[in-house]
Amino acid sequence: MGEKVVTVNRRAHHDYHILDRIEAGIELRGTEVKSLRNGHITLKDGYGDVENGQIYLVGVHINPYEQGNIHNHDPERRRRLLLHKREILRLAVRVEEKGLTLIPLRVYFKNGLAKVEIGLCQGKHSVDKRDSIREREVKRELNRALKRTPKTHEKPAS
Repeated sequence: MGEKVVTVNRRAHHDYHILDRIEAGIELRGTEVKSLRNGHITLKDGYGDVENGQIYLVGVHINPYEQGNIHNHDPERRRRLLLHKREILRLAVRVEEKGLTLIPLRVYFKNGLAKVEIGLCQGKHSVDKRDSIREREVKRELNRALKRTPKTHEKPAS
């Protein structure tokens, strides 16, 4: 079956240094899964919160399912992440000690199950953001220059 990516949090790569990536399952309700399959999710303001030995996904917006009924879900509800206990403890210690943040990087379906890739992230300062933009522009200019140069290994027409 493979992976089917639903959404990617591009803003996270701009605002944070991603130190580690962890795959976790998400505890969803029926209409949330249907809405997710249609791609109606926003990760922009989402983050992970460690509470009572569990990790919750907070601030992630999943639109209510259009063909749903009165039992539709709350779009902004906290969703529990499904991780092993030792993974939760390891993440909780790193978040508490070093002041790191858990940010959802992407949501996808893997073998029919909804998964979220959580990044252990450290916030970038505005100087870091400018450096990232500068590096991206230099790479873009370099690629343009490489595309413009003629290929020397081609044989001349006779």
